[in-house]
Amino acid sequence: MARQMFTVRDVLYMYSDARTAYDRFVGIGSNPEQARNAVALLVWLDQCNVRAIQHLPGLSPTAVSLVAAEANSVLDCLRGPEPVVPAIPLISALCKDGDVDPRFFTFHQDLVVRGVADILDGVGSLIFNNHLNKMLRRYQTGLVGNPPELMAAYSCLSVAVPEDCRSMFITFSRGAPIDREEIFDYFRQKWGDCVVRVLMEKTAGGSQPMYGRIIFRSEAFVQLVLNGERLVKISIRHRQIWLRKYVPRPAATQNQN
Repeated sequence: MARQMFTVRDVLYMYSDARTAYDRFVGIGSNPEQARNAVALLVWLDQCNVRAIQHLPGLSPTAVSLVAAEANSVLDCLRGPEPVVPAIPLISALCKDGDVDPRFFTFHQDLVVRGVADILDGVGSLIFNNHLNKMLRRYQTGLVGNPPELMAAYSCLSVAVPEDCRSMFITFSRGAPIDREEIFDYFRQKWGDCVVRVLMEKTAGGSQPMYGRIIFRSEAFVQLVLNGERLVKISIRHRQIWLRKYVPRPAATQNQN
């Protein structure tokens, strides 16, 4: 039996609720990256039969703002070192059965993060593509022709991106040493197999490294760590590290191993 092929246009229509949710989140002032992450979370929940996203078009701006805040509380608990049960009363109320247990997010962080990352790396490339969505609205009737971009076959395979695009620069507090294995284990225990490797500053004479670099398997993990922030802080065994998106610097690159 031949496998059904979907066009970009087909997929955009299938995820029209997700695009509407994204536009509404941005419309109430949400940071675009936070809006993307929140929508990806809601899409993943929808695929798990927690169907809250379909109600977004009919909600008031105040209710939309509350849904965005609840989704971000889930994303924050996924990043934090200690499991904190998020409060999501409105998302729960929007679901048919109203039985979403917030504890699921804290006890199954790896499952949730991998699911959301797959959305961001996969169909999210269409959902959050402003150019394609503007084109879809322009040619939505299909009566005036369909541009090749919309009629192209959709591939569900994620596009590989360079290491620099899926890396984070990390800095440490002086006097609170931390090694690469601890950083690696922190993310592996929370999010599963998400880190390729951790690089640390080369030092001499036993000096403590003051910076390093984490290379994730996917750019989506970087987006989920930052969630719209320029700089975030996490605690590993009561020692703080700061993370931000990696910007290649030849001198720093040569001084890591």
